[in-house]
Amino acid sequence: MFYLFLADGFEETEALATLDVMRRAGIDVKTAGVDGEYITGSHQVTVKADITAEQVSLDGIEGVVLPGGMPGTLNLEKSELVINCVKYCFENSKIVAAICAAPSILGHLGILKGKKATCFPGFDSELDCSEYTAAHTTVDGCVITGKGAGCAVEFGHAIVSAAVSAEAADKVIGDMQCL
Repeated sequence: MFYLFLADGFEETEALATLDVMRRAGIDVKTAGVDGEYITGSHQVTVKADITAEQVSLDGIEGVVLPGGMPGTLNLEKSELVINCVKYCFENSKIVAAICAAPSILGHLGILKGKKATCFPGFDSELDCSEYTAAHTTVDGCVITGKGAGCAVEFGHAIVSAAVSAEAADKVIGDMQCL
């Protein structure tokens, strides 16, 4: 099970495009509403989360996905549950994926020390990583970072590649007419 956390002010494209790519690949992923059942994104799109944060369980967790956006990233970082899930996944070599401003959360937790990472320009000073790549997507071990909304499908591809296989990811992206 993967959890894609949604907090008020999340970046809609980063969350929903990534979620779509993961589900097309058959990955068991649930959106988890940090602020309740209905979460409003940074562009005033309201979505109903699959579950609320209180329903998240570490049993069988395979990874977490953190979309960026403002103030979504700040709201994610304020959540003790989100932070605990991120730490648990990293400490247990599960996938930890963050895009746009959200990699700053990983930087603040020390998860990016000695790693390569990317993020939305201007947040790179928050990463505390060994190398800021400025790439659309960067994978370093179990940590996957993405640059921003325009890279969300590629970010989803990287998650599917790590969770399932590169072939499965390529098939999804090809079927979506992205290649």
